[in-house]
Amino acid sequence: MSIDRTLPMNHPAHARRGLRFHLSIYWRLLDVQIRSQMQYRAAFVLDFIGTAFSLGFFFVSLALIMQRFGDLAGWRLGEIALLFALAETSFGIMDLIFSGFDPGSFGRRVRRGTLDQLLLRPVNLTVQVLGDEFLLRRLGRIAQGAAIFTVALGLADIDWTLGKVVYLPLVILGQVAFFGGLFIAGATITFWTVESIELINIFTYGGNELISYPMHIYPDGLRRFFTYLLPAAFLNYYPALYFLDRPDPFGLPYAMRFAAPIAGLAVLLAALHFWRFGIRHYQSTGT
Repeated sequence: MSIDRTLPMNHPAHARRGLRFHLSIYWRLLDVQIRSQMQYRAAFVLDFIGTAFSLGFFFVSLALIMQRFGDLAGWRLGEIALLFALAETSFGIMDLIFSGFDPGSFGRRVRRGTLDQLLLRPVNLTVQVLGDEFLLRRLGRIAQGAAIFTVALGLADIDWTLGKVVYLPLVILGQVAFFGGLFIAGATITFWTVESIELINIFTYGGNELISYPMHIYPDGLRRFFTYLLPAAFLNYYPALYFLDRPDPFGLPYAMRFAAPIAGLAVLLAALHFWRFGIRHYQSTGT
């Protein structure tokens, strides 16, 4: 069905056509990325195995420590495994999708001037950055997270209900949106700093590490920051309280256990607004 070209540009028909166009470009970019990486299948397999096993060894070390001490602030190994698995699986999915916005690699793009090449193309910049890096080796992290989740199912006493089953993928999506938003915000900052700043890594990789453990083990100041200023606590800890039928030691409303998708989407939307602001004020480095 053709679109009437006499329609105003803000008409929904044009918006739908633009969305289809950007999605088709995105899938083509992903196809190129996947084909190029699969040209070296041995390297892909080794990267996959290395990523999976490095995470697996870390969890085995944690399990050995907990076997020695019994629990972590009242949480047993199976319950910690649930937190760990959700965090690692979600971060792996995010890193697969948002690799182009990794502040480290994006800062190098700004410094070398290759971002200017993307700006000159008649395609949405966000779509190009999303499709520019799709690192299949991140599948190793996702697979290992899924394996640890299977361990958690066997060790943790979870009474699965329909509500919990439906909420589980929403928790993962919330975490993907949250950390993807932090990646986008970190990439935007490099418009002005050129180089990535370590502070961003504290909130991205450090934040992923933080939500892999119960929030009540952290000092009050740190916990309040990652609850009320940067809502990381609602991404993993409060959903885990719901899955495990545990009481909230901080006495927040019960509804906070279901805030993961909202918190993640809010951070992602805020980051996209910041990203658009950065693009409007971007000045080339001249390289």
